[in-house]
This record gives sequence, structure tokens and C-alpha cells, in this order.
Amino acid sequence: MNHWSTPLAPCPSLHLRDVALRTGSRVLVEHLSMAIAPGEFWCVVGPNGVGKSTLMGVLAGLRAPDGGEVRIDGTPVTRAAPAALARQRAYLPQAVHDTFSMAVQDAVRVGRHPHMSGWGWGQGDDDRVVRDVMTELDLDALTTRDVLTLSGGERQRVSLAAAMAQQAPLLLLDEPVAHLDLRHQILVLELLRRLTTAGRHAAIVILHDLNLARRYATHALLMSEDGQALHGPAPDVLTPAQCSRALRTPIVSVSDGLYTALIPNGTTGNS
Repeated sequence: MNHWSTPLAPCPSLHLRDVALRTGSRVLVEHLSMAIAPGEFWCVVGPNGVGKSTLMGVLAGLRAPDGGEVRIDGTPVTRAAPAALARQRAYLPQAVHDTFSMAVQDAVRVGRHPHMSGWGWGQGDDDRVVRDVMTELDLDALTTRDVLTLSGGERQRVSLAAAMAQQAPLLLLDEPVAHLDLRHQILVLELLRRLTTAGRHAAIVILHDLNLARRYATHALLMSEDGQALHGPAPDVLTPAQCSRALRTPIVSVSDGLYTALIPNGTTGNS
């Protein structure tokens, strides 16, 4: 592991107690109680519009739930001091919009802000962390490129690198592999698995690919349009029957004797 992969704070526990989320009169989820512990890699799966990104914002402390509460190490996350919270969790939103020109290395260095004192940039540790995380995410060739000239996949990796440079032990990542080619999807998910397996991090990641979720996640939260949210060990949650119901698409399991995959069965309809 590189220096950057060691968080600067112990990994906190995250507890949801009777969490409810609503949009207008519609109930997205209700009475959701679960715990995320160090060493766990959670994938959040479900169709569009069920509240996955809304839930991630609640977990990050950016908005209050419509019922219940989320606690980070026993403190309600919405009451945590912003500076302390920034050292405990890193949050990558679903969409990142560049508003001005800057070099890729400077965009990644923004992630060091929670650890800076005074007005100084570019301290020794900051430079080393930025350099190491850029190497880890295959960004070395883009160091001096303007972020406004990058492709969507390249910009996604820059945003992820900034989140990783924060050195927070709890990673809340909303579709971190969106726009990435397959090689970089695997690179990112392998990285997250290594970090969580070491026990110093926990990760909660929104994914749409069921097979990537089954391959990499230790735990899964499966959300559906009727407000039902199943959670637990990934193999127990991401079954053909439960995914078919949540995604409203018939899904079957196929195997070649060595690997198993979930695929649509070629018909349509509500399950």
C-alpha cells in the first residue's frame, strides 16, 4: 500500500436507524436500519429514481433524512463539525461540473484541503499523496492537462482521485465507475476492494452493474420503486429473484462451471 492509502483518522462506524426518505408525497424508503463497519464494501443497487443518490447525500451529512437518523461514531452526521467530518468521510457526487480551468494535478490537490493549515499548498505530504493517488488511478500522463479538455471518463478518474487524496477512511462514492471503460472500472473496484480488505476503510458505492457488484461487494443494499430496501451480505441480497423484482426485469443466473453471472432472460414484463 502507498502512503496515501493509510487514512489519517480511524475508520468510523455508520449507523442508520429508522431512516425515511421522501420526495414530495412519494416514499422512497422507510424504516431503514443498518450499520456499515470498517472493512466492509457496500454496493447500492436499484433502478433510476428510487433514491440511491438521495440516500448517499444523507449518509454524507449533506441533508437530513425525512425520518430517523444517521450517526457517525455515535454523533448525528448532520451535527458533526464540518472540518471533522471532512477527515472522516470522502464523498463523490454523481456529477461533477468543472467551472474553471485548472491542471489535473491541481484538481486532485483540492482533496487535500481538509488537512491543510494556514494558506499553504504543496506541503511534502500533500505532494506525495497527490502523486501516489494519481499513479494509482492511471493519471500520470494527464498531470498538466487542463481538466476542461478531458473526456468524461478521464474527468471521472480525476474526481475520484481528489476524493481518495482526502485520506478519509469512509468512502461514499456515487457511481464512481460511470463513464469509465472496462479496464478502468476494474482498476477502481480492485482498488476499493484492496482498501476495504485491509480493514482501515469502509466503502459505500452506487453501481448499476449487478455482476460487478456481486464480484466486488461484501454487502449490498437493493432498493426498489415500492420503497423496499433489502440489505445484507451481497450473495444473499443480489439473487436473480430479488434483482428481478427490484429492477422489474426478469433476470436469470448463468454459469460456465467456474463463473456465474446475472443476465436479463430476453423477455420483458414486471416481476
